[in-house]
Amino acid sequence: MGDRGARGQHPLDPFGPIGRRDDPQVQHRAIPSRWGGYEDRVPFLALFAAVLLLGIADSMVNSYLVLFGADVVGLTPFQIGVWSSVFAVSGITIGWWLGRLFDRRPARAYAIVVILLGSAGYLVLPRVAGFLVLLLMAATVLGVMGAAFPQLFTLARAVLGEGAAGQRSAPLLRSAWSLAWAVGPLLGALVLSKGGYSWLMWTAAGLFLASALTVLVVPRPGPVVEVSSSPGQTPVLLTAGVVLFFTAVFGGGLALPLFVTRALHEPPASVGVLFSVCAAVEVAATLALAALPARVNQRALMLGGFASLVGYNALTVVSSGLVMLVIGQALRGVAIAVVAGAGIRYFQDLLAPATGRATTLFANAATAGILVSGILTGLAVEQVGYRTTFLLAGVAAAVGGAAFALGSRRRTL
Repeated sequence: MGDRGARGQHPLDPFGPIGRRDDPQVQHRAIPSRWGGYEDRVPFLALFAAVLLLGIADSMVNSYLVLFGADVVGLTPFQIGVWSSVFAVSGITIGWWLGRLFDRRPARAYAIVVILLGSAGYLVLPRVAGFLVLLLMAATVLGVMGAAFPQLFTLARAVLGEGAAGQRSAPLLRSAWSLAWAVGPLLGALVLSKGGYSWLMWTAAGLFLASALTVLVVPRPGPVVEVSSSPGQTPVLLTAGVVLFFTAVFGGGLALPLFVTRALHEPPASVGVLFSVCAAVEVAATLALAALPARVNQRALMLGGFASLVGYNALTVVSSGLVMLVIGQALRGVAIAVVAGAGIRYFQDLLAPATGRATTLFANAATAGILVSGILTGLAVEQVGYRTTFLLAGVAAAVGGAAFALGSRRRTL
């Protein structure tokens, strides 16, 4: 996008001004809703609750989904990787379609329907034992959940509008997601220890249902008005950097449960502890971003997030116990907070006013990380072992940081 808005606030500052919105490359703009008159507290709190419930349920099942596939269904690491990749393909495809549809016809129904389908899927998942059936579910009722996250963030921007609430919605809702991941894995460990995988899936299904019902409290988004031409082109290097970042994030997340329980011989509950430590640090780091002065170089901050993920993988490679792994998870939490916490806002401002397209592009870049890391991580674990897998994830994070550095050189808003 060149030097567009060079004198405005950088979009990676989650609590600063939104930057220029007088760009002539504007296709349509949401009509400000009537809720903006009193700081949009009710719709924001409803969205915060919906994201929190969605995140708790998501973290409960995804912290232990790899172990469910390995220990209950008997999948090999390669099959687990394929299963994860099918999740990703479904989420990317459905998320892309719904993002475009939202830009043309905003509605709450998209988020509600995909969350309800996911709830139904996890309700029956404990009774499924065949690999082909698992793949079919990943492509449909489970994979569709990949569209829930960007839909809630898109709905927030559309309902809360262009004022302060709308501008701050992405980082604040992202803190709800981080908080959920601080709570969910521990709650999942408790449920798993008391009732096994069946009760784990059923509890998550109930939380998904509660999230969908909470979205009903959010007011309907207003219509859109055609203004002029299309938004800017897709930022290829920035998107590639995000894909590689999340490839490293999810690759490490996929290998970590097996590494902890197989290589280090720790109990399964320790996996939940590690993920919760990561999420807790992520919450603190996300809130700390709000206290940073505007003069802080946001590009350097983002690159620091990539570097932190490289450090996490390097530390995990040499880890021999939980203490070093916990320290590594702190680095991982900082990395996710910086890149993921500000990335949604960055893409929304970059491609404004196409909120659905922008949010879905960022979310799909993250989901593409699952797609790439799924099969590759499964193969790497089988062929070269756990520690080399983490080393390769660190390399992916470093290359992603380089791509982001190149792509963001002239994108100072």
